[in-house]
Amino acid sequence: MTDYRVINRANWDERVSAHVASPDYMVQRFIDDPAYLSDVVRFDLPRLGDIGGLRGVHLQCHIGTDTVSLARLGAAMTGLDFSAPAVAAARELAAAAGADVAFAEAEVYDAPDVLARGRFDLVYTGIGALCWLPDVRRWAGVVAALLRPGGRLFIRDGHPLLLAVDHAPGDRGLVLSKPYFEQAEPCLSDWDGTYVRTDAVFANTVTHWWNHGLGEIVTALLDAGMAITGLAEHDSVPWCAIGGMMERADDGEWRLAHAPARIPLTYTIQAIKRR
Repeated sequence: MTDYRVINRANWDERVSAHVASPDYMVQRFIDDPAYLSDVVRFDLPRLGDIGGLRGVHLQCHIGTDTVSLARLGAAMTGLDFSAPAVAAARELAAAAGADVAFAEAEVYDAPDVLARGRFDLVYTGIGALCWLPDVRRWAGVVAALLRPGGRLFIRDGHPLLLAVDHAPGDRGLVLSKPYFEQAEPCLSDWDGTYVRTDAVFANTVTHWWNHGLGEIVTALLDAGMAITGLAEHDSVPWCAIGGMMERADDGEWRLAHAPARIPLTYTIQAIKRR
């Protein structure tokens, strides 16, 4: 079977130029307004707190909008992504926006060897990241390896319950149709679109992805030597995750239009590396 990384990298590589041009990523706003922050990072602010002076790494940073936002909050940031076009776009954005951010091209699982172990005060992982990794325990080991003792993890991502549901056509119902727990074999998607507005037509439409239950994520972090300091579940998500059932609020987040308290759509986990 073709390596999942080859398949997924082709998908992400092709989408970079469309994402840079999409009004949803607001690339020109970053360049024009030195105080501008991404919607994702602005949502994180109440829990993220003061990160001024911290050495931070953003895993799976894509085109760097969230990475630049974290740098604008005072952190010395490094972004890492496995897509060469994404890393190139992130470097161009940082340079044009006047942000002092370093970027590295590498797989997440290789991050401790590429970026050095025990170097960082903060590991940040944003929306839509963990589902592309087959082994959440291995990811937790990467986080612990990157952090200094007492260093901190901040992750907000799509809730595993959201990733397990589909819209039941013709009504307001949601159906559980995909695994909630991590499986050895990936889920396969074949979608010619993307999660932001664009007229681009894509050729690399297949992706491999995995769900990871919330308990699996927390347990993996605990077993990797992390102490959980915060866990929150949210009724919103930064993209229209369930077509035809969501509405966008003023904060840029999407919520279920009918009975939004039914399921969590994202979660935030905070943890520190035990000394």
